[in-house]
This record gives sequence, structure tokens and C-alpha cells, in this order.
Amino acid sequence: MDASQETAPGRNESPDPSSHSLNSYDAAEEDLVDEEDDDGMDCEPTTDDSDDIEFFETTEDDDEDGEYQDADDGLSGVEIESPVDDDASRTQEDDAGEETETETGSGQARPAASGRAPIQVSTITVSAQILRLLGHPGIQRLVDNHAASGVQAILADDDDAGTFGFGRRRRRQRTAGPKFPKVPSEQGKKLMDSGTFGSNEYYRDLLRKRKPRLATRLMQRELGTDDARLNGTNRLMSQGLIPSSTADTIIHYDSRCYSGQFSDDGNFFFSCAQDFRVRMYDTSNPYKWKYYKTVHHPFGQWTLTDATLSPDNRYLAYSSIRTLVCLAPTDPGESAEPWMLDFASTHEDGNTHRRNSYGQFGIWSIRFSGDGREIVAGTSDHSVYVYDIESRKTILRIPGHTKDVNAVCFGDTSSPHVLYSGSDDTLIKVWDRRSMGDSREAGVFMGHTEGLTYVDSKGDGRYVLSNGKDQTMKLWDLRKMMPTEKASRLDPMNYSSGFDYRFMVFSDEDYQPHPHDCSLVTFRGHRVLKTLIRCHFSPPGSTNSRYVYSGSADGSVYIYNMDATLAGKIDVRQATMYSRPRDPDEWSRPRNQAWETCIRDASWHPNAPVVAATSWNGWGLSTGTCTLHSWNDGAEDDEGEPKMGTRVDQELEHDEDLDDDPRSRISRGAANYRSRLRSQRVPAADDDDENGW
Repeated sequence: MDASQETAPGRNESPDPSSHSLNSYDAAEEDLVDEEDDDGMDCEPTTDDSDDIEFFETTEDDDEDGEYQDADDGLSGVEIESPVDDDASRTQEDDAGEETETETGSGQARPAASGRAPIQVSTITVSAQILRLLGHPGIQRLVDNHAASGVQAILADDDDAGTFGFGRRRRRQRTAGPKFPKVPSEQGKKLMDSGTFGSNEYYRDLLRKRKPRLATRLMQRELGTDDARLNGTNRLMSQGLIPSSTADTIIHYDSRCYSGQFSDDGNFFFSCAQDFRVRMYDTSNPYKWKYYKTVHHPFGQWTLTDATLSPDNRYLAYSSIRTLVCLAPTDPGESAEPWMLDFASTHEDGNTHRRNSYGQFGIWSIRFSGDGREIVAGTSDHSVYVYDIESRKTILRIPGHTKDVNAVCFGDTSSPHVLYSGSDDTLIKVWDRRSMGDSREAGVFMGHTEGLTYVDSKGDGRYVLSNGKDQTMKLWDLRKMMPTEKASRLDPMNYSSGFDYRFMVFSDEDYQPHPHDCSLVTFRGHRVLKTLIRCHFSPPGSTNSRYVYSGSADGSVYIYNMDATLAGKIDVRQATMYSRPRDPDEWSRPRNQAWETCIRDASWHPNAPVVAATSWNGWGLSTGTCTLHSWNDGAEDDEGEPKMGTRVDQELEHDEDLDDDPRSRISRGAANYRSRLRSQRVPAADDDDENGW
């Protein structure tokens, strides 16, 4: 993500970044995207890398094989003189084959009697040229991607505003043999059997060939008939309690939600939204939340990109696509404005400030250190920053990547020395601050073929998890990282196709294994599209560290065993479908937007079988939700409070409008819903099915 504070956000993800650049949403300046365009934008800012809008780039090998021809091949003789107007020009292009006549041997084309400007063509007929264009792979790829995504590129009017659009993509050479990793993974099974991730299933009903249910394990524990120790039984029970798709509570936001996480002790939850506000909730009872407080970013740009909670839960740091990070106390009695931590500033001679040479950039990812004294940030100027909170200055800048750094984290919760950074250059780099005399990384994780969207550390200084735009999640072992000397001889972009995850569709045919992949396990099935989707290790308390899980652009949370098999899936889209009425303003839009869900982040409660999924969710992905899912043994309803499927607003208050069901249009709420639409042009009742209701 190449970005500048004065320019519009850009990224190869939508503005959550293969690169992200800064959006020029500055309160002091004129907005570069109007309200109507913003509502329909299912993407994040792009970087300058996508300014040259091409969809397919042939290689020398392709040319030699004769498989592809250059788009201009055979058309060098075509010249189009200035048309009468834009409309005439478009009509001329659309109907050229029907309304022009070619004189054989003259190379001249006479326009039909329509008043159009003449066209100079080569001896190749216009119809042959059109057939050649339609058969060109780049045009075909353009048609396929456009039809599949249903998204049009939006080009900014101002050069300084950045570009929203399709990125460059090129064909990769096919490899022989199986390209997908084996499932179940042998290496993953060894990890599970070792006890590092979850406990072994030491008991099975050999006669029925099945695992005992929770009730059976509880009975065995009470009767003392289980051969294993009590703690082992408890671990086995906890790791089998995977939350279900049925939502206990649906929290509706009026803007997209970008991230949401529980605190380490489970007593606190925060969610970041595109309205530059962070909502905080008391989750000491994980099944019945209480609204806590809201803090905002006064100088936010495009959206809040990330947030992190201090280890003692006293402070929350949150960032936007700027150099400023806000630091706010979580105490509900504190109402003061948040402190501004400028990552592009240093202190000199006491309290004297000066702007350093780092320039302007946007922050995509931040994390507190284990001792709460430092914050590490990944930025759009391809760098990693470490900020000291006590001295209020940046103490370290590592310009270690060639593209935007979308994700950072500390390797060990007990030490601030080891850092991980994931970038759009497809690499995860390991930094040891104790041995950076030559400013080089300690090692590299290579194996993703597209940019990184997130990295998460298990906290033990050894295992790392990553999500990539190549639609894979990978597990890494610090002991198997690639040495810097070897990595420096390889160009990671040689294995990338330039896939634009914001608009394009990634199929199994597009996947190619990395020849230097050093990961332990590869997880596939979820979709990393539209935005920087996050992944995590499951907590040791409520899951026995048995799983890894990720959000997905298809509206589900995917939960994997360590052997890459799917352990469960939480279908948030189905659970939230039509859970809020359509905004009356949507009826005035040129196209009727359907209900869509994209899970950007998910968080597993550390002590209870509860998952909170944070999403872009609603009509045309224009709003957001945070949904609470708990283990209920497959039940669709229960007798507890609050009732399952309860709909509340962002402050956990009941909103009568959320009770309206746009499919039935009955009840008191429906009457209010119709009254709000009275001044709008509403389609006929018999058109509801076509509208996707």
C-alpha cells in the first residue's frame, strides 16, 4: 500500500489494502468520494500499483509459445479520427461491424449514412479485428471477472485522489503434479498427536465407532470410570464445544465493522466501525453483554483500520489511515479526548517536537507489547514502526518490505524483542531487535503467492498463523524459517499473479503452489476477498488450543483442525439474513442491492465456548453487525435470556425498526416501514422475488 496522508486511500484489498494507499478523507479538506459512491463501495483503497489498469499481462514465455498475442497485434493500422461526440463514438464502436463498409484492397472503410466520423482501418476487416479482440485472453478475463464480481471500477477524477479499480494480473506457469496440499495434513496430525494443539482422543466407543457425547463424558467424570485424569477429561470436553451458526445476539451498526476482539481475560470486548468510533462492552458475562462506552478518532481517514487493548485493559489504542494513533482510557468515567500518538514525530530537547524524515503514511495494523510499554505498527510506507508510549516518540523504524505492511504482531507475550510483519510483497519477516546491527531480518517465511492480510502469533515465540490473498491460511514454525541469505536471492513477486482480491474472483485453477513454501500446514476453504480478512489461534482456555479460525467473504467463520480438516463453520450470513429493514434511500439507487455478508474478523472468548463475528453485513454490504454465537448442542432455540436471535443497536438497546421483516411486510413495524417509503419510488409488490427478498 503506497500511501500518503494527502491522497485517497489505496490498497490491493478495498480501504481495510495488494497495497493500500491513503484515502484523502480529511476533515479539513473536501471529500473526494461523495456519500452515494461511498455507500456502494465494497472495497478498500488501492495503492499506486493499480493505477495502470490492466487485467492480464503476458510473459515472454507466453509469447514464445504462441499461446497469447499482444492486444495490439494486428491492429496497428487502426486509427480513429475524432468522433462527433462521446455518444457517437460509443455507438460507432458498438456497431462498427454493421454500419461500415470495407472496400476490398483499398484499406478504407466508409461510414454508413449516420453522420459519424470516418475510420481508418488496415486491410484486415473490422469484423476480423473484433473477433480477434473477443478471443484475446485478456478481454476474456476482463469479461469473466466483471460478470462474476458485479463490481465496476471507480476512477477518481483527481490524480491526487488515488485510484479504485482492477489491479494488474499475469499468467503464471502451470506446475506438474498435484498442486493442492494433502488433507488431512501429515504434519498437522503430528502436531495434534504431540499435544501442542489440543488433546488426543484417548477414548472411543470401539463398538459403535464414534466419539462419546458431552453428556457421556460428564457422566464418566462424575462416576470416576474414565481412565484419564480429570484435567484431561475437561480439556477434551472443552475442545469439542464449537459454537453454532444460530446467533444469540445480533448487534447492528449503521456502518461497516472492521475488527472486534475480546480482552485476554474475556471481561471486555471492543469493535471498530467505519464511522471512526470504537464501542466497548462489558463481557464479564459472555452471554449477556453490557454497553460500556464509545470513543472516536477525531482525524480519521476512510475507516478505523485496527485497535489493540493494553494487557491491563486500561487503555485502548486505535488507528486510521494516518500517522496518528489514538490512545483512550477504557474507564467509563473518563470522558476526555484521546491522546494523539504521532508515529511520524520525535521528541527533541525535552518537550520540543519536530517532524522527522519518515514523511506521511497510513497505519494498517497495531499491537501492544506484552508489557504494555510499546506499540508496533505496520504502515503504508512499507515499514514497521515501534513507538514508546512513555517517551512519546518512535524509537524504531524498519523499512523492511517492498509493499504495504498489512499486519504486525509480537512473537512472544513475555518479550518485546521478536516481531512479525506481513506484507503485500507476499512475505512474513521475522525481526529480532537484539540483533539488528545490519538492519536485516532474522529470517523469512515464504510460501504465500499473494499479499498477506493478517498474521497472528500463538504467543509462545514459536508458532505463527497467516492469512493470504491466495485464499490460503498457513501455519509456520519459527525454527523452519528461511535464512535471510537464501531469501535475498529470490524475488517473491515472481510467484505472484497480481490478483486483485477486492474485485476479482479467485478459482482453484488460479492457485499454484509456491516452490519454496516453508509452512507447516496450509488451510483452504475460506475466501479472502473484498477486505483484509483476519485469522486467529483458538484460545487455550475454552478450546484447548485445538483450532485455528478465519473470517470469510462468503459470510461464514471457518474453524479448522490442525490437520487442515474443517472442524466447523459458523454461517453468519444465514443467521443474520434480513435482520434489518432496507434503508428507504436504497430504493432510489439505480440497482437493487442484495443482502451480503463478509466476515472480516472473529474472536473466540478465552473462557467460554462463544465466538463474536465482526462483519460487513446488510443490503449491499453497506452496514455492519457483530453477532454472538455460542455452543448449544445444535439447538435452534433455548429458554435462556436474552432469547436467541435478539436484535439490538450498537449500544445494545432494543430498536423496534429492527423487528421489521422486509419479506413479510406485516405487523406494526411493517406499517412504519411502508410509511418511511411513501415518498420514494417503490417497486410493485409482485416484483419482490426479483429484488432478492
